[in-house]
Amino acid sequence: MNYRVLRQFSGAIGYGRWLLFFAIAGVCLGLSPLLLAHGVEEGDATFIEQTNGAQLLPFMYLGAKHMVTGYDHLLFLAGVIFFLYRMKEVGIYVTLFAVGHSVTLLYGVLSETNVNPYIVDAIIGFSVVYKALDNLGAFRRWFGFQPNTHAAVLIFGFFHGFGLATKLQDFTLSDNGLVPNMIAFNVGVEIGQLMALSVILIAMNFWRRTDVFPRQALAANVLLMSAGFMLMGYQLTGLYTVS
Repeated sequence: MNYRVLRQFSGAIGYGRWLLFFAIAGVCLGLSPLLLAHGVEEGDATFIEQTNGAQLLPFMYLGAKHMVTGYDHLLFLAGVIFFLYRMKEVGIYVTLFAVGHSVTLLYGVLSETNVNPYIVDAIIGFSVVYKALDNLGAFRRWFGFQPNTHAAVLIFGFFHGFGLATKLQDFTLSDNGLVPNMIAFNVGVEIGQLMALSVILIAMNFWRRTDVFPRQALAANVLLMSAGFMLMGYQLTGLYTVS
């Protein structure tokens, strides 16, 4: 991780700016009930419930589609790679995230482990907030130490996997072909993740070559943090209003 750029603008963030950032976050929490949650389209839902037997390619497609359209996952991944310049580092963090969400996705569906989807999705929203604060150097400034970024990505990967599992648990899944279909879905998720990351990395590399990147990086992570608060607020609203 490139801490030189991080330190460059995190040191310039005074307490007044932090108050402003969290005021913006408070507004985002207030507006969060206006968000629409991403889910599974009606046609895809019908196919999933009517499937009987192994349907590997369709489930791979559904897994890739869900990841590419899953803005909460993409926001977190964008935060993770924001200051990663070396492909080796990108590969390590992406692998940790993939291992995390693969384990809990397969475990959650195959073991029929039920977790509250609003709580899980609120934690996923918090993961976006956490990563933005990490990018802003907040933890070093506030607590004087840097949390283990590898462990954080793996742990949040577990919650992202449970988030995917809760979407599938909404449907009545046939036991016939369930294991190969879930493995195919997970493979599709990884393919979708690589596709999305490729686009994000290309855009990031062009952006980093510009003179305005250090200045705009600050605003981008504030927006990322605000989006995370909006996702959290939406899910917590659902937790307390939906019976």
